[in-house]
Amino acid sequence: MKQNLKAFYFFVFVFLSGVFSRAAFAAGAGPKTAEWKGWLWQLINFSILFIVLFVVLKKPARDYLKARTEAIKKGLDDARQARELAEAALKEVQERFSRKDVEIEAILRTAKQSGEAERETLLKEAERMNQKIAEHADTYISFELKKAKDAIRKEAVIVALELAEKKLEQKMTPEEQKKLIADAVSQLEAKS
Repeated sequence: MKQNLKAFYFFVFVFLSGVFSRAAFAAGAGPKTAEWKGWLWQLINFSILFIVLFVVLKKPARDYLKARTEAIKKGLDDARQARELAEAALKEVQERFSRKDVEIEAILRTAKQSGEAERETLLKEAERMNQKIAEHADTYISFELKKAKDAIRKEAVIVALELAEKKLEQKMTPEEQKKLIADAVSQLEAKS
């Protein structure tokens, strides 16, 4: 129904434009020999041409317009689907973005726990090394103390021997020396 109405309006438009152009031509654009019969034949010729074109082009024009309408509908459907997909993707991104705060907090908490564990491990290792160093220091001090005591004893023995030698030299007479030498030789002979 709408197509017939459109065709009718189109025909009226063409008719009126032909009438106005003919009237304009008759009004002063050319010789004033415009007769209504000539005008009628032009109108009949135009109507025949219009009807022939309408009949010939009706189906291709309808097919073109139908295809164009379907293409527009398909484009609108595709656009609607794309919009729905975009909205779904936006919601997903927003959900991920809201979960990022939770994920960041979890990562920070894990990093803090890992740092605390590493700190505890380092403190235990430092304490163990401190004890080991203290043990080595005690051992070294004991060794050095023993070495110093031995050195002091040796020196004390040497000093005591020197003092004893001096005292013996002062108290010992040549007779006592001969007697001691004789006793030492006799003891050596007895052992051999």
